[in-house]
Amino acid sequence: MTLRPIAEVLPHDGSMILLDRIERYDAESIVCLRRVAPDAPFTDADGHLPAWVGIELMAQTIAAWSGSHALDANQGIRLGFLLGSRVYRSSADVFPAGSELMVEAVRTFHDESGMGAFACRIDADGVHAEAQLTVFSPLDPTTFLASIA
Repeated sequence: MTLRPIAEVLPHDGSMILLDRIERYDAESIVCLRRVAPDAPFTDADGHLPAWVGIELMAQTIAAWSGSHALDANQGIRLGFLLGSRVYRSSADVFPAGSELMVEAVRTFHDESGMGAFACRIDADGVHAEAQLTVFSPLDPTTFLASIA
């Protein structure tokens, strides 16, 4: 398994990439890092990142897991969709400016159609958030999108 730059494994672009790097991953899990920078997207006037952005950090961590495995298998990066979350809990309203967030996703379910579930958590000094995310990564996202339009 090869650790790649985060921009290589995500279908996101530019400032919408909210993670800094992959720390480690394996067949069932991934850990990514994010330093809360005061001038980054979604930060407030004090440079803090609202805790609700944690859902997107978790979703991008899952996408990084999927993208890393796709590239390991010499496949292309597939578009994925966040379908929902079971009870997102955060011990604080914000992730403080300058803090380093450790975002972990552990696969709890995955099938051949592209449906998956991951237990996710974010930890930083004095802050903890967690949720169970349900995701879908269809083989042909264009056909899928056309079917729901």
